[in-house]
Amino acid sequence: MTSSTSTPPASAQSTLWNGHSGHAWVDLQPVLDQMFHPFLDLLVDAVKKESPRRVLDVGCGTGSTTIAIAQEIGSQDHCTGVDISQPMIDVARMRARQTGVSADFVHADAQTHDFPAASIDMIVSRFGVMFFDRPGEAFANLRRASREGALLNVIAWRGAADNPFMTTAERAAGPYIELPARQPGVPGQFAFADQDKVATLLKDSGWRDIDIQPVDVECSLPERELVGYISRLGPVGLALQQADAATRARVIDAVRPAFDQYVHGDDIRYVAACWSIRARSPARETTPPQP
Repeated sequence: MTSSTSTPPASAQSTLWNGHSGHAWVDLQPVLDQMFHPFLDLLVDAVKKESPRRVLDVGCGTGSTTIAIAQEIGSQDHCTGVDISQPMIDVARMRARQTGVSADFVHADAQTHDFPAASIDMIVSRFGVMFFDRPGEAFANLRRASREGALLNVIAWRGAADNPFMTTAERAAGPYIELPARQPGVPGQFAFADQDKVATLLKDSGWRDIDIQPVDVECSLPERELVGYISRLGPVGLALQQADAATRARVIDAVRPAFDQYVHGDDIRYVAACWSIRARSPARETTPPQP
């Protein structure tokens, strides 16, 4: 296993994922791995069908998908994870060492990182592509890194209206704490809500055979982990980092009952409404022979 670093430029996303959000995902890694495991299975199944030699996992986070794919394709082939978050990449590298998996992890911004040209057979991502500041540039860069016919297979959230679980906390907390309004299309969880815009984005950045299909997947987390989840992640979790103890307690007391509809025994269960986004890298342009 090797590692490399390409220092990402200072940006809002870099600051966020190397600060509070990155550390929150590290701390809650077991909970999030359990919750999003069905999507890991979807991507590993896609890799099985494609049989790629070199896979790139974009926005790999703490490495669960990268490691699972590396285990699937074996030591003769290769999987690399890339993420803008140094805290999460550090954990991913540690997990790979502990499991003895041969996978590389790169701390870099995938929209600008200088990947070797035409070197990747398949690109995957589990909720990692919605945070690019310049998504057109990002997908063009990933396409240049892809070999002819390489498959792009990523999962992104649909809209907020399709995912009421994900906005429950902010709706309940609204009367008690100031939260920024979600802006359609800006980098963030629901940036890829508009299917047509995503298709146009991929087409304009050089991808072909674009196929975007809705997928609805039941996810779960232990009920005992819910308060930690809502107090660390999302707009409410971010706002609570700046709140005093009394405000934090008041907000959590208001928010927790709003999730009662999702409680099933010892578990929280909800349906994640997402897009399965697939496309192919086109044939390379060749220079016609000179007469």
